Amino acid sequence: MSELLEKILDKRNMNEAYKKICANKGAGGVDGMEVEELDGYIRKNWDSIREQIRKRSYKPHPVRRGEIPKPNGSKVSDE
Repeated sequence: MSELLEKILDKRNMNEAYKKICANKGAGGVDGMEVEELDGYIRKNWDSIREQIRKRSYKPHPVRRGEIPKPNGSKVSDE
């Protein structure tokens, strides 16, 4: 397994990412899951998700698209 992938999947790195999502009050995704539900979901499913990522079989949900209004009236995609 690649060293970089193992660093990404490291528990400390995942905890840091989770804290950042909570700190910026991340919006719910297309799956309808709210940030408040994420902790329980991760605790229950992390081993399975991590193994799927390692085996390259994990299929994440698509991201939710949005537009950011600009002062001149135009909009920019937030992708």
